[in-house]
Amino acid sequence: MAAKYRVLADRLREELGRSSGKQGYKLPTELELTARYQLSRQTVRHALRLLEEEGLIHRRQGSGSYATGLTPSAAPRQIAVVASFMDDYIFPAILHEATEVFSRQGYSTAVYATENRVSREREILLRLLEEPMSGLLVEGSKTALPTPNGDLYQRLRQAGTPMVFLHGAYGELSGVPCVADDNYGGGYQLARYLASRGHREFAGIFKSDDAQGPQRYHGALAAVRDEGLPIRDRRFAWYDSEDRRRLLEEKDGRVLTDFLQNRLGEATAVICYNDEIAFHLVQVLLAAGRRVPEEVAVVSFDNSYLSQISPVPITSLSHRSRMGRVAAEQMTALLRGEAAHSRFLEWELVVRSSG
Repeated sequence: MAAKYRVLADRLREELGRSSGKQGYKLPTELELTARYQLSRQTVRHALRLLEEEGLIHRRQGSGSYATGLTPSAAPRQIAVVASFMDDYIFPAILHEATEVFSRQGYSTAVYATENRVSREREILLRLLEEPMSGLLVEGSKTALPTPNGDLYQRLRQAGTPMVFLHGAYGELSGVPCVADDNYGGGYQLARYLASRGHREFAGIFKSDDAQGPQRYHGALAAVRDEGLPIRDRRFAWYDSEDRRRLLEEKDGRVLTDFLQNRLGEATAVICYNDEIAFHLVQVLLAAGRRVPEEVAVVSFDNSYLSQISPVPITSLSHRSRMGRVAAEQMTALLRGEAAHSRFLEWELVVRSSG
């Protein structure tokens, strides 16, 4: 059975429909609706808030609820989900989790991919300004860098579009909730684990243009420092989205061969940005005759299928909470007019053969 507030909302949509959504048409007051339908004041307010979120009415304090002129059939009930890469190995699970939450609340989803390009992100945001959605769940492009698209995000906020960021938020946009992993804590955890296994010389490879990269690097080096071990700057390498594209699409692994030849040195343990880069690094190490983990231990983040199908299964951090579900719940809270908060999700170590 549908919740009472949803039943009332449906009846009020019908009433608005009969008035053709004529702008300025006034609905009965909260007290009148309470008496008419024998419902609690809270249920009536919840129903009115739902219609307000859909853009069908606006409420004036002390006066009542008035039709905006938008007809119920035209009301947006769709959430825009903007991701960096549609083929990213963790995005399908995040999308599935979020879609399930939205569907239970009566929302569909429209999915866009930026390919982690700020130009493509701008095109999508301009489209969303022209074709408003109920909300925006977004993985920003190159979040480690200042964004030229802050003006469009501000325009969406001013238009009343609720938004929640995934993985990392732009520093220029204060007050927007973000659901991300505890990346600093994860880097710290991996380095402490390797130190407990007797490793004293560390290397790493991290992604430079997404916020997660510097955060994971920071945590890892903080743990190396706290263990009283040397930090060798030259042993830590960086790659960006273009390097990733070349590696995956063109099979150009120069970023990894350069790391092996010029960075790794005497290090016995490598902390990788994620399973994707670790998966390819293990293959490069084995092809060069380096034994994993006997000579070089490799650890990473995400505990994805890549960590399991690697020639040497990879020790990796697993997400304790479901990011897509948590982010979608924060979004639906905003849609109900409630407060939403940034969340930082903890990791759990899954030990395999690589280290």
